[in-house]
Amino acid sequence: MATSPPAPVPLRQSLQINGRVVGALLVREMLTRYGRHNIGFLWLFVEPMLFTLGVTALWTATKSVHGSDLPIVAFALTGYSSVLLWRNMPGRCIGALWANLSLMYHRNIKVLDIYTARLLLEFGGATISFAVLAIVFMAFGILAPPEDFLGVAAGWLLLAWFGCALAIFLGAMSHRSELVDKLWHPASYLLFPLSGAAFLVDALPLAAQKVVLWIPTVHGVEMVREGWFGSQARAHFDVGYLLVFNLLLSVAGLLMVRWVARRVVPE
Repeated sequence: MATSPPAPVPLRQSLQINGRVVGALLVREMLTRYGRHNIGFLWLFVEPMLFTLGVTALWTATKSVHGSDLPIVAFALTGYSSVLLWRNMPGRCIGALWANLSLMYHRNIKVLDIYTARLLLEFGGATISFAVLAIVFMAFGILAPPEDFLGVAAGWLLLAWFGCALAIFLGAMSHRSELVDKLWHPASYLLFPLSGAAFLVDALPLAAQKVVLWIPTVHGVEMVREGWFGSQARAHFDVGYLLVFNLLLSVAGLLMVRWVARRVVPE
């Protein structure tokens, strides 16, 4: 006797189920990563804060030159926080599926849910770290408030979108090849000085400007700095270029996830 196919789940109910799944995975990831000892999940944003403070102190002590008269603390905060935002996301998603194969027995858990939970954690940690440090620096008079908060937020969100798309693409790729994990770490360190965090595009020679503006993160960092410093710094960026790049990378990432999801074997 033939059995009838299951009735389709309404979109609203499907979204609610997906939200509960991602929420549960997020809590599980926090407990697995940080545990309940010491300050627990607070490490989520304390860790990036310590990295940013360390780089800020180093750049201040060495009187690093960045091609403008912007305060070095403000320059380091907007630059290195941006790096932590997009660079940590791929690092957390690469190999994530291998570590969670046992969860794939649950029919409601999808490959993309594993990545989404980790990306939400990274975005939250980097954003809270950036906001807390900015508020503390402003409270002590070290940093002036941003001239255009929405401009800062737009640049930050576009950088986050780039990090998420790159992380999903590399995360899915890493399930098919271990080389992704081996190559990402040196690549991420090589990208750091080219990402726009350590220089202003306007301070570079014209030929160098044309080269670095092919790198999508440069546009996002320049947007953040224009929003924060306004007329104090002349920014160079193309929002349309960054949007198109992020969109194409997102499509490539989702196609890779779909391809991997059809070949996942739960353990």
